[in-house]
Amino acid sequence: MPTAPAPATRAFRFAQFELPWAIGPADGRYLLRPHAGEAPSHVVVIATLGAPQRRLLRRRRARRVDPDPPPAPVLVTRATVIDAAALDGEREAARWLDGVDADRFAADALAVLNRVVGAHRIAAAEPGARDVTRAQALAVRVGYGYGEEVADGRHRAAVELPPAGPGRRSAALRAQERLAALLGGRDVAPAGEELAQRARVDLAAGRWRLAALGLAVALDAAVAELVPWQDRGDMAARIEELRGLRPQARAAADRALQGGLDDDEAATVDRVLGRVEAAMRARAALGHD
Repeated sequence: MPTAPAPATRAFRFAQFELPWAIGPADGRYLLRPHAGEAPSHVVVIATLGAPQRRLLRRRRARRVDPDPPPAPVLVTRATVIDAAALDGEREAARWLDGVDADRFAADALAVLNRVVGAHRIAAAEPGARDVTRAQALAVRVGYGYGEEVADGRHRAAVELPPAGPGRRSAALRAQERLAALLGGRDVAPAGEELAQRARVDLAAGRWRLAALGLAVALDAAVAELVPWQDRGDMAARIEELRGLRPQARAAADRALQGGLDDDEAATVDRVLGRVEAAMRARAALGHD
């Protein structure tokens, strides 16, 4: 998106997320380039809406509260991810909106937003600044608008995506059963499972190097933690499969240490990580029978 006001005939595509917390980066406009010297790919605009009064945040002493206290005031962050490639006029923009895969466009925009959050996490040494997921958003919109109106959070036309639900009822029930088992001490949360989840988050955000490095550790942890389960179900075969995938995981991690991954190596990380995740899901299904 150009820094000067855009001609009225040029429309810009965007995805917009409203989130119920401060995501980290300060309010403002952030210009993203693939590499230094290249043309911008996106502009990300962060704006705070409905912030609590500052006096409520500065209180230094504890105070008594009513037996039935009202909800604490919260802020909402609006993050607008704008594609810097302009469309030529309202007609082209309207055709794009009619035919766009809004879910895919929003997912790609979310990866861009998480690039900004990740950069803030490093720059501010703030490990608590977490990546954003669509399920956390209060609202997700995809649309287009002109120049400053898009940068100000407004638009010419947009669609709002339905909330990201928990999926099938059976999957939601299984998750609740696992939660009860974990909290009740009938199951444990393996380190390999959590490490695999972190690698998946990095993968979804386009942080291929971190995903490759995390995968190598997650795979080794998963193999070690699955051994006690090798006599149940098909776990022995799954363990052997993971052992056979170690050379690919380690090769990808070595390449990550040297620099970026190419498309084939990135696909390998995705595929091997999927097998680790599948093995850990199979173990979870056995963990609280």
